[in-house]
Amino acid sequence: MKSVITYREAINRALVREMEEDPAVFVFGLDVPDHKRIYGSTKHLVEKFGPRRCFGTPLSEEAMTGVALGAAISGLRPVHVHIRADFMLLGMNQIGNMISNLRYMSGGRLKTALVIRAMIGRGWGQSAQHSKSLHGIYAHFPGLKVVLPTTPQDAYSLLRSAIRDDNPVIFLEHRWLYDIAGEVDEERVVPLGLPAVRQAGKDATIVSTSWMTVEALKAAEVLAKRGVELEVVDVRTVAPFDPEAIVSSVAKTGHCVVVDHDWSFCGFGAELAATISERCFGALRRPVKRLGLAHTACPTTRPLESLFYPTAAEIIRAVEELLSLGEADLSGESFYSYENKFKGPF
Repeated sequence: MKSVITYREAINRALVREMEEDPAVFVFGLDVPDHKRIYGSTKHLVEKFGPRRCFGTPLSEEAMTGVALGAAISGLRPVHVHIRADFMLLGMNQIGNMISNLRYMSGGRLKTALVIRAMIGRGWGQSAQHSKSLHGIYAHFPGLKVVLPTTPQDAYSLLRSAIRDDNPVIFLEHRWLYDIAGEVDEERVVPLGLPAVRQAGKDATIVSTSWMTVEALKAAEVLAKRGVELEVVDVRTVAPFDPEAIVSSVAKTGHCVVVDHDWSFCGFGAELAATISERCFGALRRPVKRLGLAHTACPTTRPLESLFYPTAAEIIRAVEELLSLGEADLSGESFYSYENKFKGPF
């Protein structure tokens, strides 16, 4: 069945389908069953499946992440929801020392089939303690899979794949994506690990993660007015990571801008740039350019916050520099329109 639904509805439908098909799947976390229902993504779950399979927890990230691990090695498939990725750091001992290692340490005898959903991204002055992504940190640990879906179809398909996986998956959702709508085929389940070409082009490749894909597509729209064709490749899965689609794109265009929704220094963007430089050295006409969060704590005020996060305007300037183009007049373009649509943190 195909229908046009929002990102939040896609996540909700994926949870419902997996909970219907497998009684071992349950969803829990802080505020999961409250009236806001995690941006609406856990709507109707407690009414449909009851409080044993959808329930709230104390504000205790380390302990609750341990509960998820215990449930997984006991044969269940928990989906543990953290409202913000920043506070997953409080559960880092469980994630980095226990969850990532136990399947290896048990010689494969213990399954750790669990998903940790967490929200990333900006909005309404989230500031330094509510703005991190951290996907590069989690991908650094062998044994963890890390997913950043951008479209409603990917939110639906990749979440179903994540829940079915016998390994732990960190599933990161940008809060600005929840209202984006798109066609979703509910029979389509996308495997973890493959990037997606969002737009074909011949002049330069933009490799992006999460909300940066939205910004990249906006940059492509603006640059198309100048006859510049960008190819936009959405990474989707940071771990496992298959670079072949990216390598093929850069081999064709000869130029590449990496736009990561995280700090550039020691981040996943650096891994991307290194891989592209190694695999495409002969094809690259200029070095890979990297864009990411400014290397500082995220400021609170909206004007400074807008400088902290990369935007389509910065992508445009980076491409212009790569292609030796003069700077276009961008005064008539709107690059921050989504801020007016954002309705609040929950």
